[in-house]
Amino acid sequence: MPKTGISLILILILGTTESCKQHHFRSTDYNYSKPQQTGDSLETGVMYNFGMDTTKIVQLTKLILADSFPDIHSLLILKQNKLIYENYFAGDDEIVGQGSVGYIDHTIDSLHDCRSVTKSFTSACIGIAIKKGFIKNVNEPIYPWFPEYAEYFDSTKRKITILDLLTMTSGLEWNGTASSNSKNTESQMETSPNPIRFILSRPMAAEPGKQWNYSGGDAQLLGEILWKASGVKLDKFAQMNLFAPLGIKKYEWLTQIKDMPSAAWGLRLRSRDLAKFGLLYINNGRWNNIQILDSSWVEQSLRPLVPRSKEKMTNLGYGLLFWTYSIVIGKDTLNISEAYGKGGQIISICKPLNLVVVFTSGNYNRNDFVNTYFMALKKYILPSIKVREKEEAD
Repeated sequence: MPKTGISLILILILGTTESCKQHHFRSTDYNYSKPQQTGDSLETGVMYNFGMDTTKIVQLTKLILADSFPDIHSLLILKQNKLIYENYFAGDDEIVGQGSVGYIDHTIDSLHDCRSVTKSFTSACIGIAIKKGFIKNVNEPIYPWFPEYAEYFDSTKRKITILDLLTMTSGLEWNGTASSNSKNTESQMETSPNPIRFILSRPMAAEPGKQWNYSGGDAQLLGEILWKASGVKLDKFAQMNLFAPLGIKKYEWLTQIKDMPSAAWGLRLRSRDLAKFGLLYINNGRWNNIQILDSSWVEQSLRPLVPRSKEKMTNLGYGLLFWTYSIVIGKDTLNISEAYGKGGQIISICKPLNLVVVFTSGNYNRNDFVNTYFMALKKYILPSIKVREKEEAD
């Protein structure tokens, strides 16, 4: 056979092999079953005992399996403090700072990037620090915590408070969304020789407390204040005061900055442990008869303290490192609070329905599809509850 013929065959074989690596086929058959009881303090229940239309959730599961909702890795639903739905899905994944880990099976014990869900955990740690007396209150100005950087605190920056950091209204110039590392402020911070100096030396783009601007720098300053207040780095503080009471034993807290856990994106947790965090907020800061967070802190955290839009009429708000919005389901308007991370990492909390929904996903670098976690929530999960409640009322 001529060499060109052999080459063509090899190209076809290799091309087919590569194509098979990129396309993964799985059955869409699915039958609902009650989540397993594992002894991790999460009580489980059966969906139809908690006002859920199982037909819609089964339909959603089949759509996920068919990749109509792309690259979802886990979905957990908790109603009235019970885990009533739990499923894990294979998919492409990556670890922040390390890149792709390929197409993998996700399981009940898998750690998953939380990305910016980490910010909500940082917020909880600040709430605990205030409860324990390490920090007086959220209205404290931040400049006394940074005497070594006094040169950067002009009269305007001296007005920045801990509350401003928690609500992303510090006023410090920040662009964390630029695709180019040279323009992305967060990338510049992580590669700078002194990240805290870098953050505090940013020019002011607005008066403190006046304008919302999403900033990993604000979160990182909170992590630094926590360390200065308690003498313990953020990851260890969380382990002792948040993870241990919640029974969270398996976690990673990554960083690209030496000796400075990322307060903005560093956490990797199991989906069940994300669910525990959601239940902590549903239950006003209480877990297994331990008041981990003050109920007033939880109420503030989940309430829209500042708008995320310059428009006057908007349902988009921000609490204490939590996203807030309202959503219309039928004739009802529901208020939702979320810990939100890039790529589809979500803890969605709806207190009026006593509902927590957890998603983990692998859509880190794409926004080119319609069937996001939000559409799953809007078209399937929330309507499934409202339908059953109305039927039972009738």
